[in-house]
Order: sequence, then C-alpha cells, then structure tokens
Amino acid sequence: MIINFSITPLVGANDLFWTNRMGNALIVAGQAAATQVFNSGFWLASFLPSVTSTLVSKENAKGNKDGVQDAVCQALFVAFLIAVGGSYLFFNHAEKALSSVLEVHAPAMQYAKLYLGIRAFSFLPALIALVGFSAFRGILDVKTPFIISVLTSAINCCLDPILIFGFDMGLKGNALSTLLSEVVSAITFLILLFKRDLIKFSKLFRLPSWSKLGPLIKGGFAMQLRLIAFNITFIAVARVTQGIDSTGVAAAAHEMALQTFQLGGVVLMALSVVAQIVIPNELHSSAKQGGGIRAARATSNRMMSWGLILGALLGGLQVMVLPWIQKATPILEVRAAARTPAILASALQILNGLVFIGEGVMSGCGDFMQLAISTIVATLGCLLALDYFPEHYDLTGVWMGFGVFNVLRLGGVVIHQLKTGAIAKNKMEAAEKKK
Repeated sequence: MIINFSITPLVGANDLFWTNRMGNALIVAGQAAATQVFNSGFWLASFLPSVTSTLVSKENAKGNKDGVQDAVCQALFVAFLIAVGGSYLFFNHAEKALSSVLEVHAPAMQYAKLYLGIRAFSFLPALIALVGFSAFRGILDVKTPFIISVLTSAINCCLDPILIFGFDMGLKGNALSTLLSEVVSAITFLILLFKRDLIKFSKLFRLPSWSKLGPLIKGGFAMQLRLIAFNITFIAVARVTQGIDSTGVAAAAHEMALQTFQLGGVVLMALSVVAQIVIPNELHSSAKQGGGIRAARATSNRMMSWGLILGALLGGLQVMVLPWIQKATPILEVRAAARTPAILASALQILNGLVFIGEGVMSGCGDFMQLAISTIVATLGCLLALDYFPEHYDLTGVWMGFGVFNVLRLGGVVIHQLKTGAIAKNKMEAAEKKK
C-alpha cells in the first residue's frame, strides 16, 4: 500500500515538472487552481472508498460473498450518479466552480478553465477506479490495484511530454494525459471485478433496496460531512494563497510545498488505508480465528506506534530531499517562496503519523460520525488560523493554519482511542463482561 500510494504524488510531481517547463507561473497557478477545484468535487464522492472498503472487509471476514457483491455494486451505482452531476458542473460551469479559489478576472483564470474543462470528463472513470481499488483492498488484495496503478501511471508520465511539447498542446496535453490514463484504469478495474466475481450484471444494473444500500448511505452521510469540512479547509487555503499576490508566485510555491508534504504523507496515508481494512477484519472475525475487540485494539496500538516512528523519519527525509524537489521549477522566486513552507510541511509529518493512522482506525471501526465531528472541529480552528496567520506571515502563515488543523484532528483521535471508540478500553471491558 505504501508503494501504491507513492505513485500518485510522483505522477503529480511529474505533471508539475512538465508544466513548469513551460516557464509561465500563471499556467502553473491555473493548473493548481483547477486541480484543487476538481479534487474538491471529487473528494465529495471519496467517502466511497472508506465506507466501501470497510463494508467489503466486514462481509469478507464473515465469508459472505453475496454481501461483498452487494457492497461493490451499490458503490458503483452511487459513483455513477455523482459522476454525472460532477462532470456537468465542471464542464458547463467551470468559471463558477473556479470562482471559489480565483477571482473572475484573475490572470490565471483562462488556464484554469481550459484545464478543468478537460478534466471534467475524467470524473466517472476516476470514481470507477476508486471503487475498484476499494473493493480489492477490502478483500485484502493490494497487489492487483498496485499493478493497475503502475500501468496507468506509466501511461500518464509518458504522455505528458509527448502531448505537451511533442504535439505542442501545452496545458491541454497535460489534462488529456491524465484523462486517458484514468479511462484505462477504469476499464481495467471493471474487467477484473467481473473476473473475480466481485460484481454481477444482475446486481450492477438493478436499483438496490434500501436495506442493502442503507449502510453505505449512512456511513457515506457522515463521511460526506467530513469531506465537506476538508473541502472547506483546502478551498480556504487555496483562496488565501491565490490572494497573497497576483503574479502566481505564491500559488506556484504553495503547490511545490504541497508536493513536498504529499511525498512523505503518502506513506502514512497508506498505513491509514491498511488500518481501514485490517481493523474491521479483526473486529468481525471469530475468536477462533484470532479476532475480536481485544485483537483489534492490539492491532491499533501497534499501528499507532509505527505511525509516530515513521512520521518522524519521513519528516527528516523530506527536509533532505527538499533541494531536489525545488529543481522542479526554474523560477527562482518560486523556489525562495516555497522553502520555509516546505520545511514546515515536513515538520507536520510527525503529527500526521498519529493523525492519519488514528483516523484510519476510526473509519475501520465504523465510527464515521465521530470522525466527521472531529474533522469539522479541526476545520473551524483552521479557518480562524487562516484569518490571522497569513496576514502576518504570508505563505508560511497558510501552513501554520495547516498545523492548527492537524493538532485538532489529533485531539479527536486521542478521544476516540481512549474513550468513545469501538475499541476503547472501557468498550472492550463492557463487551467482555456481557459475554
């Protein structure tokens, strides 16, 4: 999972590298704005992997093949409905969507509209791939998604320079390379889902009953609240960043700092996803199989310890590779502006080691509403911080706001682990007394 998740930021870094080679900071800023808006819309549907993988893992632990098929088919049904709406919005109302992070007459708007208009068509294939990825990891198969990721990422990386410079398509070529790779990914996942009998035509094209769709909708509602909070946070960050200057330097520097952050955070995010599938597998396996609340709690404690260790190591590693990352742009002003935020992003990985894995445990326990409330509180704190810090510290202040966001999320994890979670000590002792 770590290797698999490492591919995404590396592909993003590759896209950023070739976009920077155009030598125009406004193009970089436009792509960054469009990517943020697309990701915000996409994240509104990204409750699907967390809920789907948890439901699939739960049914797989029980040996219920029919339940696994129901969970995957219902997720694909919901994904299709969301993708139709998202693609329509981004293609027909790109400027309105982009106004959340850019002023209407901002110099970077023309590039952002161009990029977002093409990426709008990737909404459905990206969601299909996301559900397929969740289905396979729910049955504890992480090898298949890894192979697909390597294949489609290689397609993306190879097409970038060919389309951008070889066919002289510029930013259009960057967007098209991403779209084509996501289409290949979606088709591959669908073929393999049918071959592994994880979906059936009879269930895929049938309106699901509420009794079967209910768990996905209830978990999805809570995760939707969380994702809305996340989107508010990142849109606020993007808007504040774009407003620091009109040259595009701050926005381009923020994108570089974000790449630094993601290169280390991807390892911790991978462990978070592992927690989402291992914890429910432990909880819902029988005691004879070595499962139960006590086993799930021990697994959680072990993963949290590794999270703390890896967070510290990754933060140090990111500082070491910072000079290499800065070479992605030839613009000296962007390099200078990105340095301090990138160092701060590296320091935040120490907290992220506990936050990411702790939230994965919360999701794996099915405590989706607790996770949502924790994120909402963190978002409110971050918004207050963004109202103060950037005014005094410019782009560094934006990343100080990120720090407030993660500290408050860590508080939510601690409360879940010690008091309110399904694997908290008091819950475990109460369950054992009933037996």
